[in-house]
Amino acid sequence: MTKAAGAHGRIDKRQAILDGAFTVFARRGYSQACVQEIADEAGVAKPTVYNHLTDKETLFRHAIETVGDAVGAQCVAAIAPLRDPGADLPAALNDSALRLLRICASDQSRSLRSLTAAQTPVFPDLLDSVQDRTSGRITEALSDRMAHLMLAGRLRSADPATAAEQFLALLTGPLQIRSRSGTRKLAVAELRRLADSAVDTFLRAYGNPPA
Repeated sequence: MTKAAGAHGRIDKRQAILDGAFTVFARRGYSQACVQEIADEAGVAKPTVYNHLTDKETLFRHAIETVGDAVGAQCVAAIAPLRDPGADLPAALNDSALRLLRICASDQSRSLRSLTAAQTPVFPDLLDSVQDRTSGRITEALSDRMAHLMLAGRLRSADPATAAEQFLALLTGPLQIRSRSGTRKLAVAELRRLADSAVDTFLRAYGNPPA
């Protein structure tokens, strides 16, 4: 095995451990999860878990932050079309809004939120870390899109960061209420209605009528 192949294999094994860890933590909770079950889920030996991540606390932190990075990246990708929304801005906003809602309503996102909230007393800095990777990252990226749309005259001039925060609030607030804080799964049709309503309200506040 070449050095490059060995390094790649180590990265793949570490990712498998992190994936397995998140699955087990989501299923069991932090206190009930055990390293042996994580090793079994990842398809590796228990000592291999400790070779990559030294203890359960480190394993939990890295698993949570890795999923936070993944969710943040998915959200940024969901608003990528707003760089060039075409002639139909409402349709582009609706498309991105629905994508964001589907990500936020996914099992992975719901588990990430519940695990982070449950373990905040034990890991007090973890909430900030996860928010930086998720809501902070998407707000920053969306602020950039809003600024470009305002400069182009597609939205009325305002603070783009505030516009981004309010757009996201129009999505996540109703989602939390309808899903009963993530305990009820919503159908795509219901998510689409939430997206339509959020975009309609947002454009009433920030929309610029065509010249």
